[in-house]
Amino acid sequence: MDTNSPLADAPDSLDMLDDAVAAAAFRRLVRHLRHRHDAQNIELMGLAGFCRNCLADWIVDAGAPLDKAAAREAIHGLPAAEWKARFQTEATPEQIERMAQSMKRNAG
Repeated sequence: MDTNSPLADAPDSLDMLDDAVAAAAFRRLVRHLRHRHDAQNIELMGLAGFCRNCLADWIVDAGAPLDKAAAREAIHGLPAAEWKARFQTEATPEQIERMAQSMKRNAG
C-alpha cells in the first residue's frame, strides 16, 4: 500500500480474509495463469511488476518447503524449463524496457 495514502494507517481488509478463502483465490489465480500461456511473464512484469516466477518465490518466502525449481513447477504446472520451451516467446526491447520501468515502481 502507498504509505503516503490517507489509508496507510487503516487496517487492511485483505488481512481479514479467511485463510481458506485466500488460498482458494490464490489457487484460482495460479490455475488461470496456467491456462493463459499467452500472458507472457515479461508482459506480466511490464504491466503489474510480478509474474509466475515471482509467485513461486513468494510461496517459498511464505514458508513452502520447496526449492526454487520445485516452487516454479508448482506454479507453472510443469518444470519451468519445459514451460519456457513450450510457451515463452522472445522478449522485445520494448517489453524489457516496460519491465524495467515497472520494477522501479515495486520499490515504493
